[in-house]
Amino acid sequence: MNVRLLAVGAAVLVLAGCGGNTTGSAPAESGPEDRTLTVFAAASLTDVFTGLETRFEADNPGVDVVLNYGASSDLAQQLVNGGPADVFASASAATMRTVTDAGLIDGAPAVFARNELQIVTAPGNPEGITGFADLARPDLQVVVCAPQVPCGAAVERIETATGVVLTPVSEEPDVRSTLGRVATGNADAGLVYVTDVASAGGAVEGIAFPEAGQAVTDYPIGVLTSAPQPDLARAWTALVTGADGQAVLTDAGFVGAP
Repeated sequence: MNVRLLAVGAAVLVLAGCGGNTTGSAPAESGPEDRTLTVFAAASLTDVFTGLETRFEADNPGVDVVLNYGASSDLAQQLVNGGPADVFASASAATMRTVTDAGLIDGAPAVFARNELQIVTAPGNPEGITGFADLARPDLQVVVCAPQVPCGAAVERIETATGVVLTPVSEEPDVRSTLGRVATGNADAGLVYVTDVASAGGAVEGIAFPEAGQAVTDYPIGVLTSAPQPDLARAWTALVTGADGQAVLTDAGFVGAP
């Protein structure tokens, strides 16, 4: 009798197990795995790349673009020291070489834009600055980028070409810091990129000068050999170098890829 009861109980359990999905409900499907794309980019690319971030994330659901902005020289050193990233976009061929010489870039970097310096002053140009030589006036408080930073290296090239030597009151860590010193009234004038002047709107005034053409800055971009997301890195690079990215760069005041 006990044996027969045990057998019946076992049969009930088997039937219950077989009928567990009789409600017709299917297991929930998991969505695409979230992924992070890390881009190291020169500070002067802040506005353009932030805009492209929105577009890229919309085109790639589940992807979070993390943008790390700074001086190109600092970013290059971070990468050489093992900083994790998928893409490096530099404001200088020289700083990109620091990374390529370390064997950290997959293939040859592509130049995707060009930029040049402009004098930046308070709105209305209250000090009456008309050209590069005026920045050597002893009555002016002038700020520039530090010489190891691409925008600072460009200033040095212009000094060499013109023979005009500046005596800045501050050498800033990146171009956005230089712009900020002038925009907040903590300096009379500075040297930043044309695109940075445009990004500040009416907060500053830009003064073009012909000598800037002697220090045009190339912007190369490359995928890191150790990129955690190489496919996404190549897709980001394609966006930047493609028609859509080039249109955004041109609108921001950059000269397109050569």
